[in-house]
Amino acid sequence: MKKESNLKRLLDYAGGYKYLTIASWALSALSALVALLPFVYIWKVIKEVLDGAANLQDTKNLAHNGWMAVLFAVAAILIYVAALMCSHLAAFRVQANIRIKAMHHIVTLPMGFMDSIGSGKIRKTVYESSAATETYLAHQLPDKANALATPVGLLIFLMVFDWRLGLLSLLPIVAAFIIMSIMTGKRMAKKMEEYNNALGQMSGEAVEYVRGISVVKTFGQSVFSFKRFQESIDNYEKWVIAYTKDLRFPMMCYTTLVNGIFAVLIAAALVITKDGVTNEFLLNLMYYIIITPVITLTLTKIMYASENKLIVADAMSRIESVLEMKPLPETQKPKHPKDNSVELSGVSFRYKDAKKDALKNISLVIKSGEHVAFVGPSGGGKTTLASIVARFWDVSGGSVKIGGVNVKDISKEELMNTVSFVFQDSQLLKTSILENVRMAKPDASRGEVLKALHDAQCDDILEKLPEGVDTVVGAKGVYLSGGEQQRISIARVMLKDAPVLILDEATAFADPDNEVKVQTAFNVLAKGKTVLMIAHRLSTVTGADRIIVIKDGMIEEWGTHAQLKDKGGTYAEMWREYNKAAKWKVGVSNA
Repeated sequence: MKKESNLKRLLDYAGGYKYLTIASWALSALSALVALLPFVYIWKVIKEVLDGAANLQDTKNLAHNGWMAVLFAVAAILIYVAALMCSHLAAFRVQANIRIKAMHHIVTLPMGFMDSIGSGKIRKTVYESSAATETYLAHQLPDKANALATPVGLLIFLMVFDWRLGLLSLLPIVAAFIIMSIMTGKRMAKKMEEYNNALGQMSGEAVEYVRGISVVKTFGQSVFSFKRFQESIDNYEKWVIAYTKDLRFPMMCYTTLVNGIFAVLIAAALVITKDGVTNEFLLNLMYYIIITPVITLTLTKIMYASENKLIVADAMSRIESVLEMKPLPETQKPKHPKDNSVELSGVSFRYKDAKKDALKNISLVIKSGEHVAFVGPSGGGKTTLASIVARFWDVSGGSVKIGGVNVKDISKEELMNTVSFVFQDSQLLKTSILENVRMAKPDASRGEVLKALHDAQCDDILEKLPEGVDTVVGAKGVYLSGGEQQRISIARVMLKDAPVLILDEATAFADPDNEVKVQTAFNVLAKGKTVLMIAHRLSTVTGADRIIVIKDGMIEEWGTHAQLKDKGGTYAEMWREYNKAAKWKVGVSNA
């Protein structure tokens, strides 16, 4: 099946506005032809001046021809402006529709999608790629129609006045066009893809670097602390330098040819007029020298349109790579969990393009109301295990059940109302505290939101804010610490009141004072709920009903804190190391 052209796909996004795009091409082409008419009247002015050189008082049509040249020049500008108005209206609609469609599709994708792709890359794909289509439709396509119409008129003009000079004017154009075709061919398309890949990688890594800048500044590290960011910059630098060197010679030849047409004409004139010059030939020569810059401008427009076409092709490819990602399948006959238990049977999971499984044949039953903690070395699979319970991903093998029902058979809305997730890095939107919390339950009353904030130990936060619960986070210098943001997020989860709660390193960024309040809030939040807790601070999990050690994607051991610390396994070693770190003090020198 033949793939649709990028232009056809863009016009599909335009809807009824595509007719404005077509109108813009017609108007732009008409503008190009009208813009050539002033040159005819300029030729008439020059002819009249040369014919009446002895007595300029006999030149009766100078003013008329001059005003006609001005009239057609103004008309060409007005027609071109009308073309751009049409193209911009359509282009803005296309850009908006692409973004709307992409964002509507993204929200249907599994929650793990953002983690695997990266927020920087998503931002570039949705916003920068759609912006590239706006430039192409609003400017480049009308300019291309203008540039293609111009040679049609020029060919007639060039041949009417003096076919010899007209033909000589075309020779550098043909040579320049061949060079331009080489620079904007398939090889250039591949280069453009490589460029956008390098730029996208650098953009994504830049976002992650900025997020971690506080750590860099705290420990006095340089940009080289972020190896991937530095490597992405180096990769981009190598590509740009190599690409520039590659195009240096052909671009130099192209520029010389399109700007040197007049030199060819002058050389030809010297040969043709070696036996003498006539007024008619001099008139035609002057006309050609005046009109050849239009040829240069036309070729330049075509070149930029061809380059932008490659950019748009790559942009559409990136947009469609997102749209082609499939959401998790939804059951047509949803079932309802009978309780809050969680059961994993022979669960395996592998991330896309990974060489080995992140989870390997895990079987586990968590009873309703049981508090279970997952601990173990970093990268062992703790967060992945919690994520598949909330169906951020679908398992590669085995099954995950909540209340005796496979999570695949629970509707997306009910699953989200059944499971709440508190991340280690809480995110608040730039809106009021009230609306940030109310996101969990849009129809919640103001009183319900305030109660959730009270239970989440947020009273001291509201007291210091200028407008209390109506204060907009991030506006007018109002910012919250990591621990305070965490408590606001807990209030959000409390308002949601889901029966299964997943806590992923939830106290990671809390200072001692905030940690106490966060733990108090957790105690209120966890009452009567099934809790799955991921933690590195082992002191936060000692009271769990069961502690499960995850290592290399498998369950290594489980039991209570008392059972595991005396067992002599991985947990016992982790507990010893944790206590050593907790008791460590900076030595004070008496020197």
